[in-house]
Amino acid sequence: MEKLLKLLETDARLSLEELAAMTGKTPADVAQRMDDYKAMHIINGYKAIVDWERAGIAHVQAIIELRVSPRRDCGFDEIAQSLAELPEVDSVMLMSGGYDLALVVSGKSFQDIALFVARRLAPIDGVLSTATHFVLRTYKRDGVPFGTESGDERECLV
Repeated sequence: MEKLLKLLETDARLSLEELAAMTGKTPADVAQRMDDYKAMHIINGYKAIVDWERAGIAHVQAIIELRVSPRRDCGFDEIAQSLAELPEVDSVMLMSGGYDLALVVSGKSFQDIALFVARRLAPIDGVLSTATHFVLRTYKRDGVPFGTESGDERECLV
């Protein structure tokens, strides 16, 4: 049911009936499959992609590169999990290349994020270095373009 996952990823507000029509399944089959996906952590949540700038609400994001010292029996997992629990942290990703972890963090101002890095992130045991990159403008996020009017692109199988 890869098609169901793609449809939900594009628009999680589609009704069971719409999803059933688009996948050729019954609404009950779709509901059961969605419940199964949630139980298996294939689907981990539903959210709106908000253009905070257009909404006129103070919101700053930054991408922070972290070099960390992996812990003895758990590698990067333990430190990544502890970082994921911080409320300012939106995403934590293990990376290849010049740094180990990438964080996406949010705050109301550049200063909020700078203070978060200085007071809460840098002092964590195992954090060797940080590099903060502030997001100045978002043009596209999670496949959704910002600043453009988009029409209804849902497809329906008849």
